Amino acid sequence: MERGNHTFVTEFILVAFTVIPQLQTVLFTIFLAIYIFTIITNAIIIRTVRAEKHLHKPMYFFISNFSFLEVCYTSTFIPKMMAGLVTGNKSISVQECLIQFYFMSEFGLTVNFLLAVMSYDRYLAICRPLHYTTIMTSRVSGYLALFAWTAGIFSPVMPTVWISTLYFCGPQDIDHFFCDFAPLLKLSCTDTSLVEIIYFIFAWTIILSCFFFTLVSYVHIISTVLRIKSPFGRQKTFSTCTSHLAVVSIYYGTVIFIYIRPTARTTFHSDKVVSVFYSMVTPVFNPIVYSLRNQEVKKALVKILYRHQRFG
Repeated sequence: MERGNHTFVTEFILVAFTVIPQLQTVLFTIFLAIYIFTIITNAIIIRTVRAEKHLHKPMYFFISNFSFLEVCYTSTFIPKMMAGLVTGNKSISVQECLIQFYFMSEFGLTVNFLLAVMSYDRYLAICRPLHYTTIMTSRVSGYLALFAWTAGIFSPVMPTVWISTLYFCGPQDIDHFFCDFAPLLKLSCTDTSLVEIIYFIFAWTIILSCFFFTLVSYVHIISTVLRIKSPFGRQKTFSTCTSHLAVVSIYYGTVIFIYIRPTARTTFHSDKVVSVFYSMVTPVFNPIVYSLRNQEVKKALVKILYRHQRFG
């Protein structure tokens, strides 16, 4: 495609991590193991929460939503990345890249909103326990989950439109393993300064607002826990939110590093390593935290396994 004296590219090359042929098989095996583990473990959590009535509580409803979200998120880029490692064809059309960017942004932003919702649930459970069941009803929890998903769906529309208006006339190599905003901006042959500023404000507004909402919730939670006189009581109360706090710490620690800074200062080689944590390590880490560290979920899993062995 030509415009003036420029020839515009119709596809990009996702460089990913390495071009050394000997490492392609190793990387494929690692990513395949991560993907299978993520799908299976999160599917088990969803199945367990749906099957066991005593898990039909807002906290586990949000966890099952989070597990489904992680499956969607990893399915957006890992299969494409693995296909590139096997075939050696790492090309992706401009249209496919925009679609991938939209869905990566959608699921990523939904994570932000859902983590904020989950922190509000833990705040009510610990700081207002007598009113928890009357405030956090099944209808309210459903509306909060719907809000998180709806906000996640509509928020990336404008950033995707902004990128679609840019022209790309080479080079074609995206120094990343998925189509992200900063690497795409780097390849544009048009002036991107205004788009960068707008996106920077957009990222600050959504990510930091969700982060500070979560932070404030945990300030109240910790202050409430510290007022409990019994050490056992403090430990038991705080244990109900340690899993969520661990996920929040890892997720926001990496996401803020990647997105809450000017794109012009981006160093993509280090960003790819950091991106691995929130895009691949966190989805693997979440099921372990939410199941193996949670007594109710563990008991439910044992119960289901026993039921299958007995009748199946």
